[in-house]
Amino acid sequence: MADNVTSLFRSTAAHSPSMAALTREGDGSGPVDFCIPCNPYFPTPAMFDEMAARLRDIITYYPSSADTITSELCNLLQLPPQCVAMGNGSTELITWIDHLLVRESLAIPVPTFGRWTDQPMETGKRVDMFPLQESSGFALDLAQYAEFIRKRGTRVAVICNPNNPDGGFLHKHALVQFMDAMADLDLVVIDESFLEFADAEAEPSVVQEAMLRPNVVVLRSLGKNFGLHGIRFGYLVANPALAGRVRSMLPKWNLNSFAEHVVFMLKEHGPEYAQSLQQVRRDRLDMANQLASLPGLTVYPSQGNFLFVRLPVGAEGTVVRDRMLTEHRILVRECGNKVGSSSRFLRLVVRPQVDVRRLVSGLEQVLYGTRRGTAVPELATGTSYSSGTAAVDRLVSATNGAGMQGLAAQAIGAGMPIPAAAQAGQSTGAGMPMPATAQAIPQQVPQQVPQLIPQQVPQQVPPQIPQQIPQQVPQQIPRQIPQQVPQQVPQPMAAPVPAQFPAQVPAQIPAQFPAQIPAAAQMPVPAPAPVPAAVPATGPTPPGVPARGGLTAAQVRGTNGLTPAPATGWPNAQSWPNAAGMGQAG
Repeated sequence: MADNVTSLFRSTAAHSPSMAALTREGDGSGPVDFCIPCNPYFPTPAMFDEMAARLRDIITYYPSSADTITSELCNLLQLPPQCVAMGNGSTELITWIDHLLVRESLAIPVPTFGRWTDQPMETGKRVDMFPLQESSGFALDLAQYAEFIRKRGTRVAVICNPNNPDGGFLHKHALVQFMDAMADLDLVVIDESFLEFADAEAEPSVVQEAMLRPNVVVLRSLGKNFGLHGIRFGYLVANPALAGRVRSMLPKWNLNSFAEHVVFMLKEHGPEYAQSLQQVRRDRLDMANQLASLPGLTVYPSQGNFLFVRLPVGAEGTVVRDRMLTEHRILVRECGNKVGSSSRFLRLVVRPQVDVRRLVSGLEQVLYGTRRGTAVPELATGTSYSSGTAAVDRLVSATNGAGMQGLAAQAIGAGMPIPAAAQAGQSTGAGMPMPATAQAIPQQVPQQVPQLIPQQVPQQVPPQIPQQIPQQVPQQIPRQIPQQVPQQVPQPMAAPVPAQFPAQVPAQIPAQFPAQIPAAAQMPVPAPAPVPAAVPATGPTPPGVPARGGLTAAQVRGTNGLTPAPATGWPNAQSWPNAAGMGQAG
């Protein structure tokens, strides 16, 4: 195994080798899996025995049509079948969303699930990446994201809730407000693939709201929730026109017999499923406590079934990953191939306590030797290979997130290049900008210039790029650059926000959405600020240093990350959770 680790990670297009590949390289048994985020408590052993007894029939015969399987799932979740399309995993649905509903551009906060960045670029779309800042605990500020979308002129907006890999959570009321503000876009996608594991509020899903809106799609997972990644199945919820458009393009037998068997047996196992979700939430709390006790290791609050951690200074993720696998038979997810992340970060799946103790012990030996608290060694030797990193870097740098070769110049000429996220804590309003159909959005930048605007411009500008260089430059710009912002920066960029813009913003934000969007009443409008000639780069937040405004990263999220949320709204042992994730289905 040790000699083949590098080749295993280099030979796969995914972020990690499959469990089958790892099993073949080992002694016939796979490693302890802290990489693939699925429910470890469902199906139950009795359910697996039932499927094993039916294995011959399941794999011998064709499944029923997708319509039949979808109808059964909708009966279970109390959703109208005409508003649902089932796919062979969420990746199939993302592919069809891209082909059918994304015309020219898509915005997505990063880091996030890789198919939301890669799929549109592969089909020649412009991908506007909104970087989440480590200094803000990777929290998504919806007001700043909305402004970013307006300035870029993006036509499709995507939000993952909870976000993968950091587990960041947005409350339902804030998402509904965002959906309404973006009512003039071609499409708004809310990816709720991990929402079943959240416990921050009783009914966090927006599926009911999506069915009533003309341009909203909600994506849901089944494999992750049911602990069955090998059975490729998931579904989307939208108004009948959108759902029907996707459903009409899916193959008649895109769902396999295993998926059909599981869907039809679920109605008898609602109590076990509800109990499995509760156990994952309890394990998440215990696992966060144990990991947080490791010196120099930062654990970010999560509402998913995984935890995003930053390794101590001096530890390199690929080396930690390889040593954990070869020395301790533990597979972890190193996040160097995620745009917006680096190999200093790991995503660790929530598992039972006995496995977590083994994980913590392995990390102690790899990071500190045999004694906790000793100096972190410089892990400078090893494969130093982050699977997929080179390919992602080449694609993004060559195209500016615009997709196919040759479209980068068009993207820059048509709108503002990909900016870094705005300075932590500097929001320009308490709510979302109004849709363009209801209010003309001015072209000038907001009154506060983002802190992380690169201060320099590339030394060599391709001839096809207009000479009027926009104020903000993509993150992938080379470092060999002049010291001053050129004088030909368009003057409108320094203009203030018109006075009528704050008037369209709600005066107050509900208390459930703290720290991310300041109230408009508390935001005095300053005089127009000139573009600074030089802005120092912002580095990682040192351990223990508060994020923005004196708040820790956990407080930015509205939770300390360790105290369990009130257990209200959890399904009882006699019911099946409905499509909202936490309520009663009768």
